[in-house]
Amino acid sequence: MAGYDAVQQQSNHGMRQMKIDGHCHCGEIAFAAEVDPDALSICHCTDCQTLTGSAFRINIPTAAEDFVLLRGTPKTYVKTAESGNQRRHAFCGNCGTPIYACAVDNPTSYALRVGTITQRAAFRPRRQSWRRSALNWVDALATVPASEKG
Repeated sequence: MAGYDAVQQQSNHGMRQMKIDGHCHCGEIAFAAEVDPDALSICHCTDCQTLTGSAFRINIPTAAEDFVLLRGTPKTYVKTAESGNQRRHAFCGNCGTPIYACAVDNPTSYALRVGTITQRAAFRPRRQSWRRSALNWVDALATVPASEKG
């Protein structure tokens, strides 16, 4: 959102904090948060592949007290992981854009979906998980012919 500038500052815990904002594809859901830009992670698990319709999911965490919905009310789906843990997944009920995941009850943090964040180009992945499920071509993407547009 215009007006919610990408401001970085040092937190009390020594982590960099960056103010971010984001929205779903249709704009019905909008949010603002503060994140550590060095906390970006990629998950290759098969649940994330299915829930995104893609090869992996990219998340950045934010503390519950640093997250605010500015507009809209997401639809939710509770997923049970291989570990038995349950997570509430929030998405736009209109366009289907995934927004975040959190604990089912009393979340202390949210895993924001990086594709919805306006300032996403400022982040770099720092961690990958569930590599055993990674598609075998993921590491070769840089060698695939590419074009700037369609």
